[in-house]
Amino acid sequence: MDVPAYVTTVFWAAVLIVLYAYAGYPVVLAVLGAFRASRPVSSGTDGLPKVSLLISAYNEAAVIEDKLVNSLDLDYPEELLEIVVISDASCDGTDDIVRKYRDRGIVLVRCEGHIGKTACLNRAVPQAAGDIIVFSDANSRYDRRAVRCLVERFTDRKIGFVTGRTEYLPPAGDGGPSPAGLYTRVEGLTKALEGRIGSCVGADGAIFAIRKSLYRPLDASDINDLVIPARIVQQGYRGVLAPDAFCLEPAAPDVSGEFARHVRITTRSLRAIFRHSALLNPFRYPLFSFELASHKLIRFLVPFALFTAFVLNVLIVAAGGGRVYGATLLLQACLYVLWFAGSLNIPLSFLTRPSRAAHTFCAVNLAILIGWIKFLKGEKFTTWATQR
Repeated sequence: MDVPAYVTTVFWAAVLIVLYAYAGYPVVLAVLGAFRASRPVSSGTDGLPKVSLLISAYNEAAVIEDKLVNSLDLDYPEELLEIVVISDASCDGTDDIVRKYRDRGIVLVRCEGHIGKTACLNRAVPQAAGDIIVFSDANSRYDRRAVRCLVERFTDRKIGFVTGRTEYLPPAGDGGPSPAGLYTRVEGLTKALEGRIGSCVGADGAIFAIRKSLYRPLDASDINDLVIPARIVQQGYRGVLAPDAFCLEPAAPDVSGEFARHVRITTRSLRAIFRHSALLNPFRYPLFSFELASHKLIRFLVPFALFTAFVLNVLIVAAGGGRVYGATLLLQACLYVLWFAGSLNIPLSFLTRPSRAAHTFCAVNLAILIGWIKFLKGEKFTTWATQR
């Protein structure tokens, strides 16, 4: 039985969406970046700006003291670094721990009513004393030079935001790479390539900096590490990755925690993209619209492309489609078998790394699919409780 031409066309289109989202787009960025001259980055210490490090916290008594000690030890002039803890109505003793450090210059800004991280930032940023605002989380331990590395990029007057990167520590007893870490490394590479040709899309919420003058109040349900950079791009500035600026953060203690995080990020990111759809206009933002569509929108279409490719591949093989389609179906079957084995912790000693990669890839895309469902249902995730 002959396979209709449109079936094979749709099949290959679906395959190309998957390949482009995770491999083709970085390759395109690398090729474009090869024709761009590298911009020098000053590393001088003269004229360093005043910086406000904002630490968002909600019931973080277990980790907040370590974060404060880490922040006080940062390699940045003490007189130029303001450390502010923004407590979203914490009720577990977090605020009492922060108050113990008042004599060392730590500022506590308490927001009543558990209004969510973004709403708290709307209140705290205008009060901050720094010309540069650094956004951080309570469980993120900064490298000593992290703030200095972020600030150095602002010597370019067209830079409006700078993002660092998070290195995820695997759970105790797990010698393998964290699934969150695998995904984050791909994100970091993509952001670095984007910043080379234009502006990176979004930032790492645990470690990024902006010019305070460019901050605009957000909707309480906005995902701040995507919407703040997007609004800075709308003002004519760009953002880059500072690869030497990094923090350490423990991975979620179990797969369900990491999965829930990706669902939440997808739901909020979709809402942000559709609320700021003007950024997809290639006539107003020729380069950034390409980056936003490729980095976010097309990647969010991958779960649908995976489903389409598998179903059509089965139909094509059943209709006698030939060896090429038999091979593509076998590859897809292997991917899902590895995912299944990883989900059940079935030991595959010689396939440990492929199994982890397959599990991360499939789990992330399942989370994206659920994120679409929650987005279409109107869920916003304005507030949530940390697993800590």
